Amino acid sequence: MSRIGKAPITIPSGVEVNYVDSVMTVKGKKGELAQHIDASVNVSIEDNVITFSRPSDAPDHRSKHGLYRALVYNMVHGVSEGFKKELEVIGVGFRANANGQQLELALGFSHAIVMEIPKEVKVTTATEKGKAPIVTLESYDKQLLGQVAAKIRSFRKPEPYKGKGIRFVGEEIRRKAGKSASKK
Repeated sequence: MSRIGKAPITIPSGVEVNYVDSVMTVKGKKGELAQHIDASVNVSIEDNVITFSRPSDAPDHRSKHGLYRALVYNMVHGVSEGFKKELEVIGVGFRANANGQQLELALGFSHAIVMEIPKEVKVTTATEKGKAPIVTLESYDKQLLGQVAAKIRSFRKPEPYKGKGIRFVGEEIRRKAGKSASKK
């Protein structure tokens, strides 16, 4: 039995959940999300609790059982509390600047990178003297937030020698020693 799939989801106050024709719709103070749920997973909503069950122990049913429970939990958590990711831009002369829904990054290339952020994601930047600029992304949609954060990180992944690049706050980068001086 899937440990994740067996766990019930309690619906917090202020969140409205509807399940019609294999589509789960979750509406809260932060926004509204919808997710198609496979017909092999049984969903029941009773007394502000959502439970998931599967018809058999077939590998396909087992994998979808935990998957759809996790997706719906992320939807409920997102519309009630939201999600947040922070990226730090590390490198001499590397800068980050947010203007509305546009993020402008100076990453040591001959040009600045300007990225249009989706309207569902709120972007802010913070720059303190002596510290690396921090880009903060907030959204109610966990999948979209992760996708946008991964796209920003892909512009300049952290390199293993000096550690320069864009990384998540708290992310550990494996460092390499580099060249050794020759003995003559």
